[in-house]
Amino acid sequence: MQEKVTSAGIRMLILNTAAFTVCFAAWMLNGVLITFLADNHIFDWGPVETGWLIGLPVLSGAVLRLPIGMITDKFGGKWVYGGLLLICAIPMFLLSRVNSFWGFALCSFGFGFAGASFAVGIAYTSVWFPKKWQGTALGIFGAGNSGAAITTFFAPSLLSTFTDNGSYLEGWRMLPMVYAIGLLIMSVLFILFTKNKRSSVRARTIAGALRPLKLTSVWRFGLFYFLVFGCFVAFSQWLVPYFVNVYSKPLITAGIFAALFSLPSGAVRALGGWIADKVSPQKLLYWVIGLSIFISLLLLVPKMEVLTPGQGIMAVESGTVSEVSTDLIKVNDRTYKLLSRDPTNQFTDNKMVFWPKKEVWQESLVKVGEQVSKKQLLARGISRIYFQANFLIYAILVIIMGSVWGVGSATVYKLIPLHFPEEVGIVGGMVGMLGALGGFFGPILFGYLLKGTGLWTSSWMFVFALSIICFLWLFIKDRHILKRSD
Repeated sequence: MQEKVTSAGIRMLILNTAAFTVCFAAWMLNGVLITFLADNHIFDWGPVETGWLIGLPVLSGAVLRLPIGMITDKFGGKWVYGGLLLICAIPMFLLSRVNSFWGFALCSFGFGFAGASFAVGIAYTSVWFPKKWQGTALGIFGAGNSGAAITTFFAPSLLSTFTDNGSYLEGWRMLPMVYAIGLLIMSVLFILFTKNKRSSVRARTIAGALRPLKLTSVWRFGLFYFLVFGCFVAFSQWLVPYFVNVYSKPLITAGIFAALFSLPSGAVRALGGWIADKVSPQKLLYWVIGLSIFISLLLLVPKMEVLTPGQGIMAVESGTVSEVSTDLIKVNDRTYKLLSRDPTNQFTDNKMVFWPKKEVWQESLVKVGEQVSKKQLLARGISRIYFQANFLIYAILVIIMGSVWGVGSATVYKLIPLHFPEEVGIVGGMVGMLGALGGFFGPILFGYLLKGTGLWTSSWMFVFALSIICFLWLFIKDRHILKRSD
């Protein structure tokens, strides 16, 4: 293992982070591109097809992380990383030529290999830094996930330019070409300016390399990473159609706010790596998962307007209705006062409303001259419950969540070299694969949940449930360790 920080190590870290940023930007392309194609009816894709096309690149990147982590441990990162960038440029370019769902699916699966760059970068970064600096170095490298912000911020504007503000929709095909060129240039730069270095661990058999996968701690880290990284990847793409459909924002505006979710996470991830070097990563993880539970609880309440029966008025005795107005009903000599609806009490999206609001009123069910019996309903009650789910408040909470998950991602990867110092590539690849599967299953699951419930916030309901499961596993494991040490 490296004993001190060197200038060569810093240079490798910079190039590693730059390459990961480019790869992550390419990996997240479909979140913007598929939303644009579906919203402009260039292709007839519903939420399920959209979810699959957004998730497929994430799937291929996730699946490849484990084997490519092993390959990097054996051969070093220079040629593996450079070759990966080059290979991904090919299906990215071919994406500009396809005209069907299956063509998109195949090319998306191909350029999705860019997501496996994380496993290469983790292993390649680790060999250049001593143990006490690995949390900081890996946190800085992980900041490359801000590539998601590059795509969500710039891709909508590029699509607007290439399509001449929507007048020439076929111009979308330029966008994959630009990304393919970016991958190609990064491949050349990486090969020219990096030095190769491999793990000091002697060569192992495949069975020996896979040995750590039998340990529950690897799977536990994988579940935590499924939450903090997988859900981050999923929402980096899902937020674009979310903002478009729920808040009627233009694609460019939706992309900007999705970028605001992604960008701070990258910077905070580097900070999280530094914090994890200074404090207990285990305690930090409690805070991350706890905040994930709290924020997702606030976000899972949907924007809604509910009309429901309220408290009505029943006759206390039989008689004849002698008077009916908007604010009273008179039966014989008895007067029943009605709650009138206040015309000024109108809740709209033009005013910021943080908490749910309620208004109640009553409407007459009888008319003058009508005979009524005791306990007959004279007026029905109506309650209107309104929750604005204010866009600005929602966006702020989402941005905070992205930052919390960024700290969590760095924290999980601080735990890996502490528990598996000589197997960072294979374990990091496995944890990365499990985490990235969250980015694959997320949009697909969100699509099915949306179709089944009709609620866009069903995605946050899933995050809330997953966060509770992670918190319970972390707590139970800690209790088990404490009991064993007694």
